[in-house]
Amino acid sequence: VQLQASGGGLVQTGGSLRLSCIASGRSFSNYAMGWFRQAPGKEREFVATISRTGSGTYYADSVKGRFTISRDNAKNTVYLQANSLKPEDTAVYYCAAAIGYSGSYYYTSRSGDYDYWGQGTLVTVSS
Repeated sequence: VQLQASGGGLVQTGGSLRLSCIASGRSFSNYAMGWFRQAPGKEREFVATISRTGSGTYYADSVKGRFTISRDNAKNTVYLQANSLKPEDTAVYYCAAAIGYSGSYYYTSRSGDYDYWGQGTLVTVSS
């Protein structure tokens, strides 16, 4: 599986961005997807995850109510709509694929469960 993330950029506090991640190499509708982020000097952290059908989603408390994960299996793409952005959201955002999570409602927030990772896209939120 190859993952290509895009959509990052510079935005002011309170602004919005939509990140996209296109997958190739394996049937996209058969596995869960997730978004993680890593801020400068910090460890990578979980942001959001979605089951293969989109029926199940789960968010980190820090983004709940502001971010929305979704997927379009016909386009092999997962999205992260980020609203009400804060300076603390500044990070490189990575999409990842969890091949072992093939159930309709299965997803995972554990980075160790993800098998493939994209290259990351930088989100910078100015104060």
